[in-house]
Amino acid sequence: MNILKGPVFLNISCFYDCPKLLKHSKTCSYDGKVAKFQKYNGVLLAMQGSGELAGHVAKSFNHKIYINNREELNGIPHIQTLREFPREELFQKVVMVRFDSKLFLKQEYNQKNQSDFNAMFTIKYLHEAGAKIVLVSDWKTNTSELHTESVADFLSTILQMQVYPVQGISYNKLPEIKGLEKENIYLLENLYNLKDEVANCLKFARVLSSGVDIFVNDSFSNTHKVLASTVGVTRFCYASIAGFHFEEKLCLAKNLEEASKKPFVAIMGGGNLAEKAASFRFLASRCQGFVFVGMMSFQIMQAVGVSVPIELVDRKAFSEALDIVRLARNNGVQISYPKDFWCRNKYDPKQLHVFPSHGLLDGWVPVDLGPESLDEIDSMLTNCKKIVWIGPVKFGDSSEHTKGAFKLAKILDRLSQGNCETTVVGTTACNLVRQEKSSLSSINMIENASVVWEFFKGRKLPGVMAVDRAYPFEINWNNIHSDPTQSLVVDIGSGNGLFLLEMAKRRKNLNFLGLEMNEKLVARCLDSIQQFGIKNGHFIATNATSTFRSIVSTYPGVLVLVSIQCPNPDFNKPEHRWRMLQRSLIEAVVDLLAFGGKVFLQSDVKEVAIRMKEQFLRYGKGKIVLEHGQFNDQSDWLDENPFGVRSDWEKHVLERGAPMYRIMFSKQ
Repeated sequence: MNILKGPVFLNISCFYDCPKLLKHSKTCSYDGKVAKFQKYNGVLLAMQGSGELAGHVAKSFNHKIYINNREELNGIPHIQTLREFPREELFQKVVMVRFDSKLFLKQEYNQKNQSDFNAMFTIKYLHEAGAKIVLVSDWKTNTSELHTESVADFLSTILQMQVYPVQGISYNKLPEIKGLEKENIYLLENLYNLKDEVANCLKFARVLSSGVDIFVNDSFSNTHKVLASTVGVTRFCYASIAGFHFEEKLCLAKNLEEASKKPFVAIMGGGNLAEKAASFRFLASRCQGFVFVGMMSFQIMQAVGVSVPIELVDRKAFSEALDIVRLARNNGVQISYPKDFWCRNKYDPKQLHVFPSHGLLDGWVPVDLGPESLDEIDSMLTNCKKIVWIGPVKFGDSSEHTKGAFKLAKILDRLSQGNCETTVVGTTACNLVRQEKSSLSSINMIENASVVWEFFKGRKLPGVMAVDRAYPFEINWNNIHSDPTQSLVVDIGSGNGLFLLEMAKRRKNLNFLGLEMNEKLVARCLDSIQQFGIKNGHFIATNATSTFRSIVSTYPGVLVLVSIQCPNPDFNKPEHRWRMLQRSLIEAVVDLLAFGGKVFLQSDVKEVAIRMKEQFLRYGKGKIVLEHGQFNDQSDWLDENPFGVRSDWEKHVLERGAPMYRIMFSKQ
């Protein structure tokens, strides 16, 4: 999907309109001198040349993506991605990349691992496209070797490109970066200990994104959090998109909802059953089997009537466990819980013994799954077509001698070599699978289990929702308008749709399209379309800033009018900043508008109307002119609405005797 077309060059003056980025304090090399705190066993891939990099993009995503009718799944929208974003639009843009430090700064970074490679590839791809890159992340500073300069050195090593460290992010301003050139990549100071980052402070987010054109989120593990560097900064960048690693993990999360492959079994470990109980309604609607391992097993065992020592049971989770068992039975979901355990003697820790789950003795503590439990799991999974394992096989105590989790990993490795789609979720489980994984297995891995649990609960992931939406499917204009060859009128921010609905009734020779972010308003408008039998009108719930071009460019007819009426101003900002009317949207409108086509702007806030006028003149590429003078004294407003149809808010303003400020442009 083309959000922007044609090269758009960065106006460096934007760096002088806001706090500036820092001058690097030292030149860093990438000769591997950070090996003292990192083992780097991956093969360095110095991919040079646009053909090799660009060609790799399509090949990087060879897993299938299951999307029911390409609609939104469980609160996760189809989002704008770096793979879909026009590559030429990255040239000379300042791009901030929020990367996942847990992927890069770990004991063994291996580019042969798909996730590690995609995370690295995001940065290399942007660099080759000519973007000016600013990297930002958070990492624990438990050693002096993890200071910003050392991390920049290590990133230089694995990327095979210089990364310059930036010190001194403050609440009010970023330090200065001078000489920001094409080949330079900058790493901002560690965000780990900054309270404004965790609080998603908008002032801090504005500073953090100063001078940034495009934000690329490549830190999927933080999508369940509301951070300034993942959510707040998207308010101040004209485009926010997902990197290659982010896209890969989001696709895997979406695949978990697909239920056509049966039998589908979920293996669930860890504890905190009460906290995760909401997830089971989602899982019960898709799975044919639940396999409980880990501490939450004891809550389920008690709920089905198995006698469990009281010290192993979380009384607060008993009602939730009963609900899960009842829900599973109502949905025909088979429940499997451990039938035996390896146990350790409390008084002689060297003693290990296997006990049946219904016969655990005092003085013995479960430490691992028993052999009968593993055999039952193996048998239950044998004919499965889809498996998800989330949460560790972990009990209150553990033993290095029994290795039940390793055996489970081997079972999944074997099944994945057949016709079974297998996904493992959680850092502990993923690490086990990597150790046991054979060359023939094809196991999908998502490291952060908290993200997936939130997804299973049906909650919206803030880090995903903050990324601009892109329209998720091709529009069949024949189904929307009775005659899709008629000229098109688009109302951006159509609100309750009264203006567009009345226009559609009066002008049957035109087609009308409303673009509005509020899904509830759009639903009401679509109901009105059906109720009044309107054949030349339609409404879409979308963010027009990122989707206007991709939607309107597919229309068979010509675009003759775009209206933007009474956008909501932000009175906390002296300039009444309005997010939607950004450069990318204005350029898309001007590019797609037919010659002689019109742009109608109006607001009851004079400053907003002036700002809209100035932005269209600034970014209109010299193709549009005011129809009614040059606005030298800012008083040459249109006296009347030229269409004879007033929006709901316009009526309200005029009824209280307040003025409306109207502007009409035409394309030459």
